[in-house]
Amino acid sequence: MAAQVGLALRGIPIRKIYTSPLKRAQETAEVIHAQLQNPELKPPHALDLLKEIALPAWEDLPFAEVKAQFPEDYRRWQEAPETLMMKITTESGQTKEFFPLLDLYDRAGMVLETLLAAHANETIVIVGHSGMNRALICTGLGLGVKGYLRLQQASGGISVLNFSNGLRQPAQLEALNLTSHLNDPFPQPRFKEQTLRVFLVRHGETDWNREGRFQGQIDVPLNENGRAQAAAVAEFLKDVPFHHAVSSPLLRPKDTALAILQYHPHVQLELEPALAEISHGDWEGKFEPEVEAAYPGELERWRTTPALVQMPNGENLEQVRDRVVKAWELWLKRWKTNAPTPHNVLVVAHDATNKVLLCHIVGLGIENFWLFKQGNGSVTVIDYPLKGGLPRLQAVNITTHLGGVLDRTAAGAL
Repeated sequence: MAAQVGLALRGIPIRKIYTSPLKRAQETAEVIHAQLQNPELKPPHALDLLKEIALPAWEDLPFAEVKAQFPEDYRRWQEAPETLMMKITTESGQTKEFFPLLDLYDRAGMVLETLLAAHANETIVIVGHSGMNRALICTGLGLGVKGYLRLQQASGGISVLNFSNGLRQPAQLEALNLTSHLNDPFPQPRFKEQTLRVFLVRHGETDWNREGRFQGQIDVPLNENGRAQAAAVAEFLKDVPFHHAVSSPLLRPKDTALAILQYHPHVQLELEPALAEISHGDWEGKFEPEVEAAYPGELERWRTTPALVQMPNGENLEQVRDRVVKAWELWLKRWKTNAPTPHNVLVVAHDATNKVLLCHIVGLGIENFWLFKQGNGSVTVIDYPLKGGLPRLQAVNITTHLGGVLDRTAAGAL
C-alpha cells in the first residue's frame, strides 16, 4: 500500500516528507520516499508531535473488550470524543485528568503552525495516522473537534489541502481520502449493511467552465471534454449497485447522470429543481472582467465573503442553502425508509449546490463555502448510518478517474 501511495504521488514536486516516529508510519514514509525516485528529496523527517492519539487506558485492548470494560467512556468516544477523559500518572507520581482528543488537536495545531511557516508556497507530505490526520485536516479547515467524527481516513488514503495564507485563514480541501491507487476506488464503510451511501457528482465541463464565464442557471450543455468526463465517471461508478438517482434538471448534470446510468438501466433518473445551480442573475453570461466593470469590488467580496453577496436579480447563498438543504433532507428521509442494505444513491448537481451541501453535512455555515473543491466530473462519497448518528465524508472530490491525485479539471466559473 505504501508503494502504491508513492507511485500515485510520483511527479508531484514534493519539497519534504514528515512522518510520525511510530514504526507503521515511519516505514510507510520510507517506502513512499523510495517510490518517488527524487534524488534531491531528503529522507523522511520524524516529528514526535505526529504520533497517533494517546488512549493510555485502552491501548493493547481489542475494541470489543474496551466496549465491555468501559461502556460509558466508549459511548463518549463514539458520540462526543472531545469529552472523553482518562486518568494518567505523571513522572512525579501525581494523578491528573487527560483529554485524549484535546491533546491530539493541540499537537495538530502545533504541527501545522510550524510546517506552514517553514514551507510557504511549497508542497510537503505528512505521513500520520487516522486520528492525527483527521485532527490535522479539521484544524486546517477550521472544523475543530466537531469535525473529528465526520471525516474518514483509510489506511493508505491520500488527502490534499491547499493553504494560501497559513493558518490565518482556513485551507481549501482539494481532496479527501483518495484510495483509487490502492485498487479500491472508494473507502469502505465500517458497517456496510447499516449504511446509506450517497455518491455526489459534479457535472462534466462546459465551454463556459473552460472560458471562465458565469453560467448559473443558463442551460449550457456539456462540451466535448465534459462528455468525455461523464463517460469516465460512468466507467468509474459502473460497478456500484445504485438504487436511486437524482439530478438537477439542467442539461449539464442531467446528461452526466444519464451517462452514468447507462450501466444501471434498472435505475430511473429523477429530477430535483432545488438542486439547480445558484442563480447569478445579471452576472450570468459574463466573464469576470465584465462583472468587475459592472459591479466594482463584488467579485472580491464573492471570493472572500461569499455569504454576504446578493447576486443582482439572482440569489444569495442563504437562499441556495435553504432550498438545497430542505430538498436534501426530504430525499434522505425517503431513501432511508425501507431501504435495502447496503443502499447506494447517485446525486448529480453543480459546484455551488454541492459545496452548500458539504457545509451542511459537516456542520459548517455557508461562509465556509470555498473550503471544498468540486472539480468537473468529481465524485464525493457520503455515508449516513441508517440507525442514527452523524454522516461521514468518506471521500471528497475524487478526480483520479480523470488523471492523477491532483484535481486538474477546469472547474471554472459556476
